[in-house]
Amino acid sequence: MNVAERAYDLITIADACVDLLVDLGETLPQFGQRELWVKDYFLEMGGSACIFACQAAKLGLRVGILGVVGDDPYGQLVLRRLRESGVDTRFMTVDPALKTGLGVALCRASGDRAILTYGGSLNALGPEDVHDEFLALGGHLHYCSYYLQTKLLPVVPDLLRRARSLGLTTSLDTNWDPSGTFDGGLQTALDQVDLFFPNEQEARAITGFEDVQAAASKLLEKVPTVAIKLGEKGSLVASRQERFYVPVEPVARPVDTVGAGDNYDAGFLAGWLRGLPLEACAALGNACGRASTLAPGGLIGQLTASEPPLRRR
Repeated sequence: MNVAERAYDLITIADACVDLLVDLGETLPQFGQRELWVKDYFLEMGGSACIFACQAAKLGLRVGILGVVGDDPYGQLVLRRLRESGVDTRFMTVDPALKTGLGVALCRASGDRAILTYGGSLNALGPEDVHDEFLALGGHLHYCSYYLQTKLLPVVPDLLRRARSLGLTTSLDTNWDPSGTFDGGLQTALDQVDLFFPNEQEARAITGFEDVQAAASKLLEKVPTVAIKLGEKGSLVASRQERFYVPVEPVARPVDTVGAGDNYDAGFLAGWLRGLPLEACAALGNACGRASTLAPGGLIGQLTASEPPLRRR
């Protein structure tokens, strides 16, 4: 099947969960049955792949997602948000034996946070769940939450290889490795990737280079194109032919950075799949990442196709 004739422009594999963001203000939790007031809280769909899928769909891409949620209110929230955003959820299943994944972020006034995660549906998928019939429906596969989708971790390199053998292009965003080792077959997986989207800290940890330019050069030994997310500084985009920094308009008072990197990935790919130059792709990624920091959670601030400068080359 020609890529242009496939059901989806891109597909992804869900790390389905919800995020509970607790604004501590200046309060610090204390054990010993101490009950303290907090400033606020916010509950929203989370999961890097789910946030990414919603932003990509809002930018006009046909998006399919494979995953599972629990038969509970949190699972219903995940499915509702995906559908509201235009993501095709026919490959999302509801498992009554599971609880939907939950991430609790304790956010301090300084901008720092502590995150507690319950897996459940977030890491429930196994190798037998990702079948070629689903992969063959997409033109591009974006894989994220590399280290949190623990049952799939041993087979991610082969999964990416299978996708490419079926004619898909591929991209990867590992997100952070809780162990800090960034191992788990990552170097083998990078051999099967067309685009890699680490943030600055991840790029340094993966390569061992403190200098981001040196880290980019090291990653280019494996991957044709690397976009390193630099937060408020924008992003560094490097291929084997060109390299440049793409700045982003500053945000005076960010509300929340949850999902900013995932929204960047979606913006970049929305441009890349339409054939835009890499610099334009990065500018679109920057715009999507920036917009998401203006509202709590990863969804409310997402851009739509009518807002960023999307066009075909």
